[in-house]
Amino acid sequence: MSRTERRRNTVLEREPRVQEPRMYRVVLLNDDYTPMDYVVHVLEQYFLKTHAEAVEVMLHIHERGKGLGGTYPYDMAETKVALVTADAQQHQHPLRCIMEKE
Repeated sequence: MSRTERRRNTVLEREPRVQEPRMYRVVLLNDDYTPMDYVVHVLEQYFLKTHAEAVEVMLHIHERGKGLGGTYPYDMAETKVALVTADAQQHQHPLRCIMEKE
């Protein structure tokens, strides 16, 4: 078999294209009833913020009406929203958490 024939019979495999997943912001919304310390607790527990970071985000939520918990792929963002919502309901707080496309 000559070199040319070998090349003709060679199958080139393409590298699969890997796309980054679309990211979603998980946003906590301000209300007049949820205690500030509970919002700090949620940010520490579900978004792994340090206490100082959680307080800073909580104040941002309080002053501007909403604040960023974190940015995640769709499945993780959806899970975070569900966990925060369930926890708030269990503790009888009206805290709302939503997802926004980045």
